[in-house]
Amino acid sequence: QVQLVESGGGLVQAGGSLRLSCAASGSIFSSNVMGWYRQAPGKQRELVASISSGSSTRYADSVKGRFTISRDNAKNTVYLHMNSLKPEDTAVYYCKYTDYKVYWGQGTQVTVSS
Repeated sequence: QVQLVESGGGLVQAGGSLRLSCAASGSIFSSNVMGWYRQAPGKQRELVASISSGSSTRYADSVKGRFTISRDNAKNTVYLHMNSLKPEDTAVYYCKYTDYKVYWGQGTQVTVSS
């Protein structure tokens, strides 16, 4: 079993920055992928960014150049540094962990005001 604890969400003005954190605990497999998804009201959940334990990354086109995903394998923690935030980034952001199974965090609200 893996537990995910997210933090760092909040309210920020357009153009501002936030850092989300997700700490995984429990039965962590050395080879895994962690990532961030988001879901805005009335829309489907979408991939924002992901990073493997080998540090291979993937980003949604909408956030490339603005968001950076990173991880600390020793702490089993993934971060999402969000810069130049836009109102359209407003969503609930969910942490995801994948090894042989898939686990989801509870979600953290990010609201970007204009």
